[in-house]
Amino acid sequence: MYRITIEQTSYAFPDLKALMAKATPIRSGDQLAGIAAKSMEEHVAAQMCLADVPLRRFLEEPLIDYDKDEVTRLIIDSHDAQAFQPISSLTVGEFRNWILNDHTTTEMLAAAAPGITPEMAAAVSKIMRNQDLVLAAQKCHVETAFRDTIGLKGCMASRLQPNSPTDDLKGIAASIIDGLMYGCGDAVIGINPASDSLPLLIEMEKMLDGIISGYDIPTQSCVLSHITTGIEMINRGAPLDLLFQSIAGTEKANAGFGINLKLLDEGYEAVKSLHRGTLGDNCMYFETGQGSALSSDANFGVDEQTCEARCYAVARRYHPLLVNTVVGFIGPEYLYDGKQITRAGLEDHFCGKLMGVPMGCDICYTNHAEADQDDMDNLLLLLGVAGVNYVMGIPGADDIMLGYQSTSFHDIIATRKMLGKKPAPEFEKWLEDMKLFNRDGRILQASPTHALMKLVS
Repeated sequence: MYRITIEQTSYAFPDLKALMAKATPIRSGDQLAGIAAKSMEEHVAAQMCLADVPLRRFLEEPLIDYDKDEVTRLIIDSHDAQAFQPISSLTVGEFRNWILNDHTTTEMLAAAAPGITPEMAAAVSKIMRNQDLVLAAQKCHVETAFRDTIGLKGCMASRLQPNSPTDDLKGIAASIIDGLMYGCGDAVIGINPASDSLPLLIEMEKMLDGIISGYDIPTQSCVLSHITTGIEMINRGAPLDLLFQSIAGTEKANAGFGINLKLLDEGYEAVKSLHRGTLGDNCMYFETGQGSALSSDANFGVDEQTCEARCYAVARRYHPLLVNTVVGFIGPEYLYDGKQITRAGLEDHFCGKLMGVPMGCDICYTNHAEADQDDMDNLLLLLGVAGVNYVMGIPGADDIMLGYQSTSFHDIIATRKMLGKKPAPEFEKWLEDMKLFNRDGRILQASPTHALMKLVS
């Protein structure tokens, strides 16, 4: 039992799980689950009570039973006690102060990361303002590499997402040209296929490989499909760069995706064996999102933000090149409006980076959410300041295949200009060599006879 008295009112929380849920800034998913604070007073009381909880408590009181959940076992069994030692005596509130302290360096945060469990990261985020989340995330640097380097200070990469509702290869190629001419695609050129036809998916992989190798583009490709499909493509000799999978924060929720840690282990070893990276061997790509565990009735009473942070423990196991929260995609049942989406995006980004995960974000919303493109502009700018590894570049910010709104090629350009950010350095040089950008990062007018135009000729 966790208790706190504020003036004449006493508040009691039966366990750490309930305390964490009540301390979470209000969002529709936790209200739907019946675990959110009933009032702002109860919410603030929970935050104050949580601030006094020792970090060690999260190792002693798992929120989901160790014997019933393999993600819990992964979190506990892989915990690095040595990395945890410098912060082991701290409470959640003291941990916040330590993170934000000017004397706590990027190197110190990186050294502590293996000792920070998802629950610790989620807990400290719950007592932080948005400003704190931005400032703290800015101090965390997580670099990865495949054919270019992602996560360098002063850089913001982008995923070029050229989806087609009919999987039309010429239409996909046209979107790729468009994105490259706007300096997008350094994180990955990634297609969400409408079809699950294996021959078509292999054809897509071959097309992407042909574009990347033909123009010597220092980037990587991914056709986003279930990991079993990815493994089968590898077995059939497809030129696969990154292996993709959506993941969740509980064993039961992952089972809903048709995956478990054993399958992820198998996929990781399969894609790693291809040795297709030139600068590094980070070859996994994961997507997450608050609400996924609740939507599959697999949250076990844990709040959706903490469930999301547990995803990053799964991701961390496989040293991925890319991880992103598809923050507003799941809908208003879980994140109701622009304010909740913004908060969730900042939380996810901070928690992932604090744990040593290379975090990006699909800054997005569905058309039935109480959000608009101004909300996305705000979150994009905040995450840019926070040092997000990458964001999405989508033609017109409107994905007509997936039916949601995200960020556009133009948004990437604008944010880089406003914040003085650059693409990945290897990709930036390629843009200059291809006469698409000048040395000052300005777009050059490409002629109709530019070499890239051959893709649709």
